[in-house]
Amino acid sequence: MGLRFHFNETSHAGGRRSLARGACFVCLLALAGFACAAAILWVHELRGFSEQAIEARIRADLLAANAAVIFRNEKPATLVFVGDIMLSRAVGKKIEAENDPHFPFLNVADALRSADLAFANLEGPISSRGKDQGSEYSFRADPGVIEGLKFAGFDVLSLANNHIWDWGSEALEDTVNILKENGIQPTGAGKNFDEANAPAIFVIGNTRLAMFAYTTLYPRSLEATAEIPGISAFQLEKVADEIKRIKGSKTADIVIVSLHWGEEYVAHASEEQKDIAHVLVDAGADLVIGHHPHVVQEVERYKSRLPAGRQGWIAYSLGNFVFDQGFSKETMAGLMLKATVRNKEIFSVETVKTKISRDFEPYIEP
Repeated sequence: MGLRFHFNETSHAGGRRSLARGACFVCLLALAGFACAAAILWVHELRGFSEQAIEARIRADLLAANAAVIFRNEKPATLVFVGDIMLSRAVGKKIEAENDPHFPFLNVADALRSADLAFANLEGPISSRGKDQGSEYSFRADPGVIEGLKFAGFDVLSLANNHIWDWGSEALEDTVNILKENGIQPTGAGKNFDEANAPAIFVIGNTRLAMFAYTTLYPRSLEATAEIPGISAFQLEKVADEIKRIKGSKTADIVIVSLHWGEEYVAHASEEQKDIAHVLVDAGADLVIGHHPHVVQEVERYKSRLPAGRQGWIAYSLGNFVFDQGFSKETMAGLMLKATVRNKEIFSVETVKTKISRDFEPYIEP
């Protein structure tokens, strides 16, 4: 029931005074109403601001404490991994001829962008600087190719491989900078030891992921030091200890290790690869992603005995994703590994076969 106002008009003068008093009363009520409304709006905004501030503070505190972010998100997350990407040599010439840096990824961008996280191994630096170090096969891609990698939707790229040093430290540093400036996280190499060896950290929903990248193919002289850029340092026991520390401290719920390893053009993993991968899973790695052989190797679901019941997935080699090795069917094929994350764990893993066209475009095999 609304408020009702009655004005008693007993005389002309008295009526005016009554009307004046009534008008003042109405104005006061109106002002009070506006004040109440403004107060309610202010409280609502303050409440929203406080909730945002509290959430931001909690997130900051959790991150500072290396703890898992706890905000609920029931939607499963999808992680996608592909193998070697080389954007120079014949691939670079094709990109230049097409005048389109997106060109290599036109057929696969939708599949990559639909994932919550997309990964590949970047085979060689992105730079216009540096000095050729004299490798038999020396790769260096034009800086313009970054537009294609962004278009494809990559979130993280491993630089820990046997071609990242092809044009020396300047080209390596350029690669790190170019990726970061364009929203892609490099891992496995850096401007100094700490940067090269730090995992790439991602928060997807309520799940924290840590991704390390290493290679077994470079001498230790090319590892980063406190003041010199280089690749990450792969010492199996130390890497296993770091994985245990990260898992034990809840810094990450899921740990992924990228490894550039194995023998070129060999379709099965060596015993050394298997031994290394099993040690990493025993330590707490959930996924081991391999590349370098340029052909696909097996995918293993490894059940750890330390502790009993733990398991991890190992893709020994995902083969080539973008490359110009057209001398065999095997080198023009690869695997796309899709992992589904639920309840902060790897729930399932599936593989999708890919092929590379004569124009060096990868596509998903029908």
